Amino acid sequence: MSTISHYKEVDINKKNPLLSQIRTTVETAFYGNNFERVTDISKAYYLAKNCPSTIVTDVPIKHTQELGLPVDSKMLVNNHGKIVGRTAAARHIIGHLGEDTNELAGVLRDAIFEASDRKFYKTEVYVGLDEDFMLKSHLAVPKGYEFNMLSYMLNFQPVTSEYEKMYQASHKYEEGDIFIYADPEFKDENYPNGLVIIDAEHNVAAILGLRYFGELKKATLTLAWAIAHRHGYTASHGGEKVFRFDDKDDKVFAFYGLSGSGKSTLTHAKHGGKYDIDVLHDDAFVISRINGSSVALEPAYFDKTNDYMPGSKEASYFTTVMNVGVTLNEENKRVLVTEDLRNGNGRTIKSRYASLNRVDKENAPIDSIFWIMKDDSLPPVVKLDNPTLAATFGVTLATKRSTAENVVNADRNSLVIEPFANPFRAYPLAEDYRDFKELFEKRNVSGYIVNTASYNGIDIDKEITLQILEDIANEKVNWEKFGSLDGMYYLPFEKYPVDFKDKSYTEKLKRRLEIRLEWIEKYEGNHPDNPLPAEIKDCLSNLINELN
Repeated sequence: MSTISHYKEVDINKKNPLLSQIRTTVETAFYGNNFERVTDISKAYYLAKNCPSTIVTDVPIKHTQELGLPVDSKMLVNNHGKIVGRTAAARHIIGHLGEDTNELAGVLRDAIFEASDRKFYKTEVYVGLDEDFMLKSHLAVPKGYEFNMLSYMLNFQPVTSEYEKMYQASHKYEEGDIFIYADPEFKDENYPNGLVIIDAEHNVAAILGLRYFGELKKATLTLAWAIAHRHGYTASHGGEKVFRFDDKDDKVFAFYGLSGSGKSTLTHAKHGGKYDIDVLHDDAFVISRINGSSVALEPAYFDKTNDYMPGSKEASYFTTVMNVGVTLNEENKRVLVTEDLRNGNGRTIKSRYASLNRVDKENAPIDSIFWIMKDDSLPPVVKLDNPTLAATFGVTLATKRSTAENVVNADRNSLVIEPFANPFRAYPLAEDYRDFKELFEKRNVSGYIVNTASYNGIDIDKEITLQILEDIANEKVNWEKFGSLDGMYYLPFEKYPVDFKDKSYTEKLKRRLEIRLEWIEKYEGNHPDNPLPAEIKDCLSNLINELN
């Protein structure tokens, strides 16, 4: 089986490498008398349905039999207060510079002790949907938060006889199971934004003082991606689709961008039915650096409800729904208000059956990587023609924040750098850079930038972006040199003219490159123990000099 659930007796003089102070503290709590194990998703549904904070709608859930739910299951709603997104300020990663493990461990012990007179539920799921990469994850939540437990079981793969057999036959990794302990009732004046403790080396996390389901999902993925990274995979917070062809090799495209960047739209686009397209996932997967194949980590989708109107086909595949409105229709039935009226970032666990063309593993090797940016100095698409350049723009991916994040002391509208669109990395950034560069260099993956916002003040049409993807898949693109910038090419459009004789434009482009270089220098100043390869700064400096 993939991860290790039971430890063998070891030499008393040897330290078990799978254990740590944080892991032992969290795992021990799971064996308390106040914990009840729930692995039947039908039971989890009834617990969530009967929870006082749940709203039971009159909208039926589709594919209940396939999902393991009661046949008459209805969509359930659970709403929070002021915080309806992820809180990056709460995250503390063990081993990172400035983190005091003893202090965090003490806070964690107190939190678990103070909650020991309350009832908790625990469950297990699988993360990774193919025998090549499957992990087991354990979650604990207190009574009153059964909705989050059900959502966790629906988002990842609950234990079934079919998947248990697959898991037992899956590749074995010398890694302990993932453990996630969550207590939204935690309060500590020293941690007013909540506290997330992540010990990625030992596959454990504690999420304290935070209700938002996305914290559970992303903490689990943080640990799963760290495991993948250690075992020859490139961790991917993005989407992947495949163009199937009868007369040539399939084209496997991966899209990397933060929530709201358009990665889900580009991943799921059917291109008018002109192509045979399969979708791996739109948020979480891993790519083998050995053979280029990819494995999805989740069966379901954690989607923004604002993207779908009530009654739409996509909305009919919702299961649990959070931070949204409910109203009565003309038949006096409780239905969803999917628009972000109550608050921003309404969310749902949408089942895999919303995508008829889903695959859990893609054997065809990755062909192209697209960095999705919101930088109006860039035309709709830019080709990056060497591995260092492609990986450098990945590590300096520029975008804007979305309502999926609870932004603390920052401007949501300012341009930010988020390396590889993954704010959930628990290992050194330099290692992620090497992982992606290896795909470009050793697997001959092509690199591109796709701008999904605007260019020089002109909005970029989604239809143009989709046409670009089709042209690249069909190898029908006539690239032009992007000014004097070495290794960069663009696809000309009359609507989005590129004029390097326009001084204001070149100054804007230069400034955006300088922002990237400044970010790298600031990062290195804040992470002296984890320097980035010098070639990143050299690459950006060369581009800036070419614009002088």
